[in-house]
Amino acid sequence: MTESYLYAAARTPFGRFTGSLSEIRPDDLAAHAVGAVLSKSPALDPALIDDVVWGNANGAGEDNRNVGRMAVLLAGLPTSVPATTVNRLCGSSLDAAIIASCTIEAGDADVVLTGGVESMTRAPWVLPKPVRGFPAGDVTAVSTTLGWRLVNKRMPREWTVSLGEANEQLAQRFSVDRDRADAFAVRSHALADAAWNAGHYADVVVPVTADGETIVLARDEGIRPDSTVEKLEALKPVFRPAGVITAGNSSPLSDGASAVLLGSGAAAERIGTGPLARIAGRGVSALDPQMFGFAPVEAANRALRRAGITWSDVAAVELNEAFAVQSLACVDAWGINPEIVNAWGGAIAIGHPLGASGGRLLGTLAHRLKDSGQRWGVAAICIGVGQALAVVLENVTEANR
Repeated sequence: MTESYLYAAARTPFGRFTGSLSEIRPDDLAAHAVGAVLSKSPALDPALIDDVVWGNANGAGEDNRNVGRMAVLLAGLPTSVPATTVNRLCGSSLDAAIIASCTIEAGDADVVLTGGVESMTRAPWVLPKPVRGFPAGDVTAVSTTLGWRLVNKRMPREWTVSLGEANEQLAQRFSVDRDRADAFAVRSHALADAAWNAGHYADVVVPVTADGETIVLARDEGIRPDSTVEKLEALKPVFRPAGVITAGNSSPLSDGASAVLLGSGAAAERIGTGPLARIAGRGVSALDPQMFGFAPVEAANRALRRAGITWSDVAAVELNEAFAVQSLACVDAWGINPEIVNAWGGAIAIGHPLGASGGRLLGTLAHRLKDSGQRWGVAAICIGVGQALAVVLENVTEANR
């Protein structure tokens, strides 16, 4: 089998819910990310892209009808470039990259463009279709922005608790208190702001413009450089009167898109550049739905085993910060140095547009390894309904030394 490599990564800035990106359709955001990542490989003839695998969690509104294919068409790629859309909720774009890497390693493709998109602002309300015309009772419109909706009554109630309540249970089980959660959130904002100021995102984030000229958003919109533990302490818990989970130590609703270009080693000539990193290991895991936040622990451990390394080899971790509680529980379970986790900030500050977050993690990790010269990194993400994904990257420059 051949090996698969990450050649380029790009994303939009992530916008706040009802913020600067709220007037942009998700398929247009996706097209922007496609164009952004291809701009990093100008020698690549887009007609030579074998496939596009795109992630999206909602798919109930403007992102319906295979948003991956819509992105290809809207970005102006040849109509001969195929595309599919995958849905593993928060892990959708990381799943897209995993699927693409497996396709490349199997020899079925040389160049695959992957990524994901979510506009949580524009996610529609939905109505269940009546089983017969003119129902006599009222019908409730359900928001598709986040979490369970139209729940099957056969599901055990403990599985279908809110995402926040699920993390309150994690906080209780793993003894993560409010002080630690708030401090973790403040760290996320401080590191994200520092990373932007240091120029770390200059090669990763491509501003969103209107009509190709006016900049709509150039920097992640949710970062609060002035965040302090004292300010977060003033916020009331959302899910339990004396609970841990607040709006301040949870990831916000967000809009955005990310893209990652993968290829075989032989594809370097076609792409026109050398790769940044090798896909060295992959892992997927699942457990009880309400424990979803802890699922990255086993997913990452499996990915490491398949890469043939251990946590002692890992120098950089990108863990999606759905909630501070679940992030801390995972870091504690791995027994790693917290300083290697999300060194350029995490989702609590940057945002978490569901279908785009996996691509953000993978692209950020590749650039962190490139900038630092370190060899091994792990990207991991928890997924609603009790799942998680992880990918191990190897810095190609370091591997060849």
